[in-house]
Amino acid sequence: MKLYYPDDFKPEQKRSAIIFFFGGGWVGGTIDQFKHQALYLASRGMIAITADYRVRSRHHTTPFECVKDGRSAIRYLRKHAAELGIDPDRIVAAGGSAGGHVAAATDLIEIDEATDDISISARPNALVLFNPVFNNGPDNYGYKIFGDDYVRISPYHNIKKGAAPTIVFLGTKDKHIPVKTAEDYQKKMRAIGNRCDLFLYADQPHGFFNYREKGNKYYEETLMVTTRFLIELGFLPANK
Repeated sequence: MKLYYPDDFKPEQKRSAIIFFFGGGWVGGTIDQFKHQALYLASRGMIAITADYRVRSRHHTTPFECVKDGRSAIRYLRKHAAELGIDPDRIVAAGGSAGGHVAAATDLIEIDEATDDISISARPNALVLFNPVFNNGPDNYGYKIFGDDYVRISPYHNIKKGAAPTIVFLGTKDKHIPVKTAEDYQKKMRAIGNRCDLFLYADQPHGFFNYREKGNKYYEETLMVTTRFLIELGFLPANK
């Protein structure tokens, strides 16, 4: 993990934290995908983290190991919260595409590494999901990988009361996640009293939110909406 601290951070403080998981279909990806989002949120007062996790191209693993690593990462932050300056009750999981799946799964899927201390909660206190592949059932992304085993790892099929407050960003021209999938997720969350905010971006494709050297309209828009969401939850100060 790479940790980005606010400039005014003092070791005795307890700051909220956000951990980002990169996308890449559980096959590849880079830990620096969300570096710019992390830097911005650190400038606003959070401790921002970008996390690596095992993927098929480099480690010959399955999506189950991706979820295990995501949950292990949050457990590590919570276990070492005092020395890292983190408030263990204000940890946000975020991610894009397969990383969005990993983030959602840290809250909803109980798949753990055998060496983890499961007495430490792996569940985040909020979720920020960028075109997440959070429904892995029939006709959705990942089903060809999981087959009938999808129920064990699909966040949509494991939504429960008390799930972390969630915000979702999706382009309407995303080739992997239909708008209806995100709308159904929101409806299922809200039906049992969970917060789930959905923001749709007209004609935008998969990965529309990524930072680019030129033309960062959607990077900036999604980051500003994320900031408002975190302020509402009390994870960021409103006056910075």
